[in-house]
Amino acid sequence: MAMPGEAVTLQLGHYAGCVGAHWWGLQEDASPDGKGSTSSAVQGASPTPSPPAVSQEVPSGGSVRSWSDYLHVRLHPKSLYVIPQYMHDGDCGCLEAFGQGESLLQDPGCVEELEDRLHFYVEECDYLQGFQVLCDLHNGFSGVGAKVTELLCDEYSGKGILTWGLTPVSSNVEDSQKNVYRVMNTALGIVRLSSHSSLFCPLSLRGSLGVKLQPPVTFPYIDYDPSLNYHSSAVLAAALDTVTAPYRLCASQGSMMHLAETLTFSGRKVVAAWASLPFPARRGCLLPEALCAHPHVPWTLLSPCGERGTGGCFAQSVVLRGIGKESPISSSPGKPPSSALHACPSSEEALQMYLNALFPGIFSTSHVLGQPCPTQPPYPQFFSPLLTTQGFLLDEPPHYSSAAVESIPVLAALQAAPVLRALLYGLYKDLQKLNTRRWGSFFSAGVEEDEFHEALEELRTLSQCYETGAEVDESEDDAESD
Repeated sequence: MAMPGEAVTLQLGHYAGCVGAHWWGLQEDASPDGKGSTSSAVQGASPTPSPPAVSQEVPSGGSVRSWSDYLHVRLHPKSLYVIPQYMHDGDCGCLEAFGQGESLLQDPGCVEELEDRLHFYVEECDYLQGFQVLCDLHNGFSGVGAKVTELLCDEYSGKGILTWGLTPVSSNVEDSQKNVYRVMNTALGIVRLSSHSSLFCPLSLRGSLGVKLQPPVTFPYIDYDPSLNYHSSAVLAAALDTVTAPYRLCASQGSMMHLAETLTFSGRKVVAAWASLPFPARRGCLLPEALCAHPHVPWTLLSPCGERGTGGCFAQSVVLRGIGKESPISSSPGKPPSSALHACPSSEEALQMYLNALFPGIFSTSHVLGQPCPTQPPYPQFFSPLLTTQGFLLDEPPHYSSAAVESIPVLAALQAAPVLRALLYGLYKDLQKLNTRRWGSFFSAGVEEDEFHEALEELRTLSQCYETGAEVDESEDDAESD
């Protein structure tokens, strides 16, 4: 079966480069096996397959200064477009405000350069599915992304635009001005990027994207350093590589637009990501056994909503990779199955039954891939000693120095979920109380105050798409008090 088509990927901003570098490395390491594995060739665009650009040794966190230090592939010369006045300087860079980013794409020379590079890659595609946009959300690149997605929407009507808004864990929260700038950039970015995209997903290991600082996300079997972009971006890349697999598979019947349309009905253009990294299972465990061990889905929210969420959703796309797909899952002849999951004739049906039981009445699409997520260098080795080299659970740590984890099973999902209301409405409430006269420098960069307040109202309207009942009264009371 022919693959669904190519996707052109754009990475806008330094942290987007960090996530993208790991993502390309994961695809380079994933050898096509004809059984649903992912391949960088399906992506079509940015990297040109060639010998690795970096050493195969795992870099230490302190030695990494930029995403190019662990980029695993060579890039075509047309892949890189450097903005000299806003080069990353190891701190936050100079592109701090949304308006600065927007103004860059109002420069005819910059727009012409971008369009030339886009046309080059689009013409290389046999069949263009659409665009994957990785964009920094916390700084002025959110404004760049808003203009880029608007351009894509205008010039490539009918093509999918899946946008991932990325925020590092550590982003100058100790500086009150930069913290407020971050929240303003985030709110404007979510509104503008989601309006021009088929689907928009905020991704971060921060506890919250709002003004109030919350502890970063933790994982049972990963001990990462939240202050290192090299670490946090690796986690997000593994999740991204998994949730995008349905439209990147060689044998897939799905597409970018199909994925977006199954999730974003009723105006819910923003979706949340969840992931279990690694999915906790023991070596040799068959899929029904692995699922039966978890009466609740053991995943973690990767879209910072300020709360854990109830687990409910309106629709979801779920991918499980690296768990016993090739093994027969029915019981031995003459022996009754130990559960309904064990009686399923295929692993795909077992996962679908599991999801239907935990999310009754919810539209769920599911995919089971035999190939795990590769974690060879330069992917960081921040895993628990309770994992085997294939990422399965041990009963106790080994008595000898454990070998590097080469791959892990992963369960990940995209959801249109009520928990997103907390993110969207929380940002609205944070910024509604803001005295805009104190932040004239932000607006002098190009965003009008009226435009800002209009975006806040759009944010509130968007949050209402995720209300389920009790929240309706709260938002109505707030509207009356405005």
